[in-house]
Amino acid sequence: MKIEQIFDFKELKELKLELTRFMMAYKFALDEMNTKINILKDEFNYIHDYNPIEHVTSRLKSPESLLNKIHRKGYEFTLASIKENVRDIAGVRITCSFISDIYEIAEMISKQKDVQVVEFKDYIKNPKPNGYQSLHLILQIPIYMSDREELTYVEVQIRSIAMDFWASLEHKIYYKYNKEVPAHMVAELKEAAVMASQLDKKMERLHNEIIEIKQADQTEGIHELINFQNGNWNIPLLENFLAKEE
Repeated sequence: MKIEQIFDFKELKELKLELTRFMMAYKFALDEMNTKINILKDEFNYIHDYNPIEHVTSRLKSPESLLNKIHRKGYEFTLASIKENVRDIAGVRITCSFISDIYEIAEMISKQKDVQVVEFKDYIKNPKPNGYQSLHLILQIPIYMSDREELTYVEVQIRSIAMDFWASLEHKIYYKYNKEVPAHMVAELKEAAVMASQLDKKMERLHNEIIEIKQADQTEGIHELINFQNGNWNIPLLENFLAKEE
């Protein structure tokens, strides 16, 4: 009996170790993705005049949520099955200013050498029936442990401020409500999603217009600074400097 108890204890200890390794891989994958995104944010902040990333959140699926999904989907309760079938254990959400920013950020992340795009779901061009919009990427990235390399899935959701506003409030409205939602509420929420989409497009159009105005002003300033007269470049600032030197 004592030998069996020791054997059971060893099995439990090994299982605990494997579960710890399993979840740590996803934590490290989140750390890796957050580092990649933070590098992009810093580059935009310090080098470019515009940062398309408004904010970033990340989360690990809780054990309770993970077990519920395994049970609901009917997956086999093994680590190999969970790893292959549940690809959103590690999740990152990036909120961007405008719709065009979403695709640019997705492309920047996807082009990185150690990132493999496994799934690409565009709910912006093809919204869900309830009106939900977002860009979903399932990525696979390598995590280097002390004795192995783990290819780990990370789900990345990229959406605009308006999309995030609608999705967050829709979630709160439905939170812990498991009954059928009245048809008029479904219709109104979908209408709100359409309004959010229209707001996205209008704000981006205004943003692009002001960029064009700024570029026109800059071009005009350059023309005032550098005048082309009689086939020769006339640079007032340089002329003034040379005059002082004489």
